[in-house]
Amino acid sequence: VSAGNGCGHTLLTPHSGTLSSKNYPGTYPNHTMCCWRLQAPSGTSLLLAFGDVDLEPSEHCAHNSLLLVDPQTGTAYGPYCRNSIPSAPLLVTNSSTVTVLFNSTSHRSGRGLLLSYATSQHPGMGAASPGMQRHPCDVPDSPLTICFSVYCPAGCKDIHGDIWGNPSQGYRDTSVLCKAAVHAGVIADELGGQVTLSREKGITLYESAFANGLRSKRGSLSEKRLIFHKVCYLLSPACDDVLEVVAFNASSWWHEVDVLGQDRAWVAERAALSTTGHSWAAEPSAEAAWLELDLGTRRNVTGIITKGSSEQHNYYVTSYHVSSSRDGKNWRPYRGSSGQEDKVFEGNADSQGEVSNAFIPPMVARYIR
Repeated sequence: VSAGNGCGHTLLTPHSGTLSSKNYPGTYPNHTMCCWRLQAPSGTSLLLAFGDVDLEPSEHCAHNSLLLVDPQTGTAYGPYCRNSIPSAPLLVTNSSTVTVLFNSTSHRSGRGLLLSYATSQHPGMGAASPGMQRHPCDVPDSPLTICFSVYCPAGCKDIHGDIWGNPSQGYRDTSVLCKAAVHAGVIADELGGQVTLSREKGITLYESAFANGLRSKRGSLSEKRLIFHKVCYLLSPACDDVLEVVAFNASSWWHEVDVLGQDRAWVAERAALSTTGHSWAAEPSAEAAWLELDLGTRRNVTGIITKGSSEQHNYYVTSYHVSSSRDGKNWRPYRGSSGQEDKVFEGNADSQGEVSNAFIPPMVARYIR
């Protein structure tokens, strides 16, 4: 729970989360406050990682401060500001409840604060290697660790910082690690989770891609790169195989007559990603349109790639829902890891580029709409 006019990007879940002051990493505003109440499951304790605490200094941090309080024991940590920073980047508490208090008065400088937390069930947060003693949404410094595992808290997708690369190439080693993990589709931002990755030899050029609601940048040569390993790689070497679609169906299709009087049928079968020229399109007057894929048998479906029609036919889908069925009659909307609402997937912004979206958790189905 968070309250106040000084709260920035915040995502709090029972097992992990990320929080920041308003405008972070820009200068935090004058005369603001925010109170976050962190609540972990009973029987666990909270681990807090200080990503950045940059509050304008004052005597005893009286004017701009960060204070953490354990209401169960009455223990207080802080107050912190620039002249009184936390003694260690990771604070291990003995409590399942912590209140985080931030306040500011008049000041001229300071980025504010960035914190994340996890429970004692995830001790690897920020401590997987000698270079991991930093904010777990950040990238490790140390070139010593070749393969390692780290816990990424929920809420890293929208923190400040860039990523370079894509799931197939890997990521430039200066990328924000947990943000890259969301882009790669190995964790869902609303839940976080354990990620396993290796640091391998860098490549000359990292290509940009849009995936899982994030746009990566095009990046130059780096000495090292980060490769994320999906759990399904360990279970099945065919985890990322493209599934064959044995039949396409649709709510409707567009029968176009162009300016020369020629017919063009935008039928469902043209929806295959490898199709050249025009694709599938619903009847233009249709208010609710769907495309259905028959995989022939029940398969484990881990994600979807969409693309617009083509450069000649500048049409594309900007957002969509997904439903699945095992028999073609009873349909279940995909709700993602949160399970509360039907998930809206972010689609394409042009007709040329491909956009990837991962299903976390995967779905088992024969039919996909």
